[in-house]
Amino acid sequence: MKNSFYSKRTEPLHKKLNHHLLSAHQWFQKTPERALEEAYQAALIIKSLEEEYFNGERICTDSTDYSENVLSYLETDLGKNLSKVRMRLAEFKVSRYFLNVSNPLLLEKVKLIDSIIEKYSYPSNNSLALVPIANSVKLDSYKKNQSVSSMNMEDLTTETVSDKTGALPRSIGRTINKIKSELDPKAEEEVIKKFRNSRNKTRISVRFLVILITVPLLVQITAKHFLVTPLVNNFVSQNEAQIFLNSEMKEEALRELQSFEEELKFNNLINPTNPLSAEVMEEQVKHKANEIAEEFRGKSRDAVANVFADIIALFAFALVIVTHKQDIVVLKSFMDEIIYGLSDSAKAFIIILFTDIFVGFHSPHGWEVLLESFAGHLGIAANKSAISLFIATVPVILDTIFKYWIFRYLSRISPSAVATLRNMNE
Repeated sequence: MKNSFYSKRTEPLHKKLNHHLLSAHQWFQKTPERALEEAYQAALIIKSLEEEYFNGERICTDSTDYSENVLSYLETDLGKNLSKVRMRLAEFKVSRYFLNVSNPLLLEKVKLIDSIIEKYSYPSNNSLALVPIANSVKLDSYKKNQSVSSMNMEDLTTETVSDKTGALPRSIGRTINKIKSELDPKAEEEVIKKFRNSRNKTRISVRFLVILITVPLLVQITAKHFLVTPLVNNFVSQNEAQIFLNSEMKEEALRELQSFEEELKFNNLINPTNPLSAEVMEEQVKHKANEIAEEFRGKSRDAVANVFADIIALFAFALVIVTHKQDIVVLKSFMDEIIYGLSDSAKAFIIILFTDIFVGFHSPHGWEVLLESFAGHLGIAANKSAISLFIATVPVILDTIFKYWIFRYLSRISPSAVATLRNMNE
């Protein structure tokens, strides 16, 4: 009788699981064609915009043929479709690595997609970011001898860290350049163009930061609630699910049950008019134990789901990084201008704030809380020895990196900031 009941219960589960696995297999088999088709359609949209507004040439926001609003609209469409092309093309390459797909029609679509991507890539002297960067510009102080070849090279010269040091004081050079620019008959046009480029750079950087934060977060939440959790619940029945994943969860449950039992006895002692019998108290303790077991069974399933959802979110984060390489370059230039454009006091304040938080005297307590929270998120028992070893090594390495950066770069770029930092520390 018991076996027949079990077979009736598990038969729909097996059928449902087989149906889901078959659907997932069919969906994965069609992934290369589907991803390439979506990339192809996005490339066709970009090509149609080029033919309609720029006579088949590259979309350029520095054009004077259209108003600023029209160029902003075209820039948004270009960025959206070009990001879609890169993401779907990356999906096509990954899926084709696992599946043997050969179709002459796919090759023609790939050729068109490559022509669009090449037109808006850095080596082709064009840009997806639509933010011009000069040939002689260095992206950061760590790569002084490397120049950036990007779109519209002649439009904008961005001052970076390596450009801020020289034989003469920077104020003299700025004064001379200001006089030259004011005498230039095209000064107003250059100012407007630089303002537009700076605004585009800010817009692209903020948009990329939002994508970098929200996409992995949304993927983690969506994958956990709509994909991983249902699969975990289907694979593991309610009675077969493990209650405790580690000893810490078991100790916490026992402490909670013990606290409830002691509170029950205390209330029974201070209420002599209506005392509870031993059988009633035992029944309430048993009921509470079942509630605690159900609660920690849910926590265990949630921790298992967190592991797989976090892995999926990491893949999403890596995909965003791979498909937005040009946005990363623009973001680095944008952050460089913000950080090194701060006053010396602001630089010193931010450096002291970050060093005290991550490598200061009180930082071990923060690291311990973060590591224990992360271990609880994954359902892992917090190993005190591993946490102590981490705190004894990682903050020391970070402190060394901070000191080297201050000695090697900040002392040359902004010696007054170093002096301010030294005085504030003393």
